[in-house]
Amino acid sequence: MKSGTGGGLRADALSTYDTVVMAVAGCGPAYTVAGTIPALIAAVGVASPAALLYCAIPVIGIALAYRQLGRVDPNAGAAYSWVARSLHPFLGFLCGWSLVVACPVFMASSTVPAGNATLSLVAPSLLGDPVLAAVVGSGWFLLMAGVVAYGARIGARALTVITAAQLVLLIGFAVAALLSDGSGTAFSASWFGFSHFEGQDAFVTGALIATFAYWGWDVTSNLGEETRRGSRGSGFGGVIGVGMAFLLFALVAVAVNVLMTPDAVSNSPEGLLIALGQQVWPGVGGTLLVLALLLSTVAMLETALIQASRTLFAMGRDRTLLPVLGRIHAKRHTPWVATAVIAVASGTLAIVEAARLEPGESLLSDAVSGVGLQVTFYYSLAGLGAVVVHRKLLRTSVSNFFLMGLWPLVGALFMLWILIESVASLSPSALTIGFGTLALGLLPMFAAWLRQRPYFERGRLDAARARAMDDSFGGAESDETHVVNLARSRDELLTDF
Repeated sequence: MKSGTGGGLRADALSTYDTVVMAVAGCGPAYTVAGTIPALIAAVGVASPAALLYCAIPVIGIALAYRQLGRVDPNAGAAYSWVARSLHPFLGFLCGWSLVVACPVFMASSTVPAGNATLSLVAPSLLGDPVLAAVVGSGWFLLMAGVVAYGARIGARALTVITAAQLVLLIGFAVAALLSDGSGTAFSASWFGFSHFEGQDAFVTGALIATFAYWGWDVTSNLGEETRRGSRGSGFGGVIGVGMAFLLFALVAVAVNVLMTPDAVSNSPEGLLIALGQQVWPGVGGTLLVLALLLSTVAMLETALIQASRTLFAMGRDRTLLPVLGRIHAKRHTPWVATAVIAVASGTLAIVEAARLEPGESLLSDAVSGVGLQVTFYYSLAGLGAVVVHRKLLRTSVSNFFLMGLWPLVGALFMLWILIESVASLSPSALTIGFGTLALGLLPMFAAWLRQRPYFERGRLDAARARAMDDSFGGAESDETHVVNLARSRDELLTDF
């Protein structure tokens, strides 16, 4: 396969519409409904819509931070690059490393559900063998790896079809469930308030699970170098994607609480989609929603692979990891080496872990918590980095202060609080996944630092100076006063709505 070292990815491969699709697909609508919403309802009951709401607000703040940072520096490494240049290179490296290790853990834990969903549709008699499910799921994973290696554009087209099918099925069945006679609790607007949380610990647990539910929208920022309109198109889809994901997840959470009791959800979390489908359309509904689960899992495997491969590519390009990871395909302009490494590592981990499981066991619970810790870690640093980068523009207008400063800062502090508060309640396995794999990154980080890689000496990001050099913001003038005056008259986010 032809390749080159370093270089850039294919520019203009994706439109803003494509990035919105990527963001929604990255959140995995049906996958989240099947795996995360039951865990959320089991933890906080009818307070689940509130947990989704009060977590969506800070997550949108982080999405705004990503949006603004992507406009200053569209980079395949996203937080890996931005945090290094705004806070400290060590923190930036750990942001990149946390994503690189979180994605394979998530993909490995999702391979068995993908295999089980496939077997339940084509060969129900073979259900119950985790190794067989892992092998079948790995087949889907390898297919998605081929799609990602082929190019971002073909991946976006595939995700458009997959995501549309999920949304139609989930919204249709959720609305129908609300109109049916359920055995759960009658809906109340108080479900979106704080009154149903049984103390701070319950809120923290729910918030950590909800953070994982939204995770995946930030794939749009890793695609900044490949998004049409360069810096102006970078990260915009993430803001829209989080909002759409909240509306869908809240609708489903309300429907499930009306349809089923919290005890019923806790006793059979793996059967939630089937129960929802059978309630609405006996005999066929469960099969349709299992199909939605399969499509969602496959889509999330693709978006997670895109995130991890682009971040790993950026680290290879900067030579903070092996330079070979920075190779791109000469024709497709995709990071094929990084994609292959992530695919092999995730597939191997999935099969090895599946061989250790007893029938009925799952990696998903500890993976959700462990990956949630890593997500809150790099989200919080990116949010703080955005405030630092845009500090000179915060006083130029109310909208800049709110969208570039206050909201991202609230999101960052919320993520840090959840990270700290959740540690005491997690299992050793979840803590090992979350912090143990993160600590492994210290070895390559210090090795690269001792070799004095340029990554550790790059200049700091300056939003005012970067916008002065951006033709879309008024030409190539570099005078900072001009930029500040321009910021007063043109809001840098709202012009895209």
